[in-house]
Amino acid sequence: MPAADNNPILGVRSTVNPYSIAMAQLKNRFMWDVRLESWRSRSKVRRWKNRYFDEKAVIVCNGPSLLETDFSLLEGVFTFGLNKINLLFDKSSFRPSCIVAVNPFVIEQNADFYNATEIPLFLDSKATRWVTSKTSIAYLHSSKGVGFAQDCSISIFQGHTVTFVAMQIAFHMGFKEVALIGCDHSFASTGPANAIVVAGEKDESHFDPSYFSGGVKWQLPDIFESEVAYTRAKNMYEAHGRSLVNTTHGGKLEIFERLSLSEFVGKNLYGGC
Repeated sequence: MPAADNNPILGVRSTVNPYSIAMAQLKNRFMWDVRLESWRSRSKVRRWKNRYFDEKAVIVCNGPSLLETDFSLLEGVFTFGLNKINLLFDKSSFRPSCIVAVNPFVIEQNADFYNATEIPLFLDSKATRWVTSKTSIAYLHSSKGVGFAQDCSISIFQGHTVTFVAMQIAFHMGFKEVALIGCDHSFASTGPANAIVVAGEKDESHFDPSYFSGGVKWQLPDIFESEVAYTRAKNMYEAHGRSLVNTTHGGKLEIFERLSLSEFVGKNLYGGC
């Protein structure tokens, strides 16, 4: 049987107490709201609201299949880079329109880049420990409450994957058609979902072998809960006459309709070209 410190499920309380849950949520939110940066970031996020109404966007995920992407197809398309997408920069001239990161291990490990870049960043509020505030950064408050934020200026739900956060931000910005690339939805590393593990010498689960390597800490994926979140996003987009599609080369994510990237960028899913 796995040790309690290696399986986060074993640390879950045996009772469900709505009072303690509510109090923890209120305390977490209050501790963020008393900081000036909370109000600055909320204002920044509001300025993105519906800025790209009815347009297309691509969420660039970090699976190994990303290296098969023809990035020339993304010229003129708004793109969301995720986490350590900057590890791609020495292999390609592609640069995302913005970058989203919410996992504290990722943010701490990649803080030097986040502090140096002028690419717009959407980072979890915990990032203030490592990343200095500047005009191009908006910090997001993450709520434990399950949901899909159509307006991200208050809080977002992480849904166990940064991809789900990017889906909420894309919705907030007004995009009508959103595609995923590099979302392999499959990991070489195995173990309890969300367990904190130490990386080996080489990462086989991401597009760069150094992504999580050399003994850094990272959290194992929660495939099931990610799929729950993706389904919630799909339903929300469709209820509002919008769409989420998967243009990944291969991979195991079958929740969304599949298209090639060339089909997505050249096709209006609601008729016409």
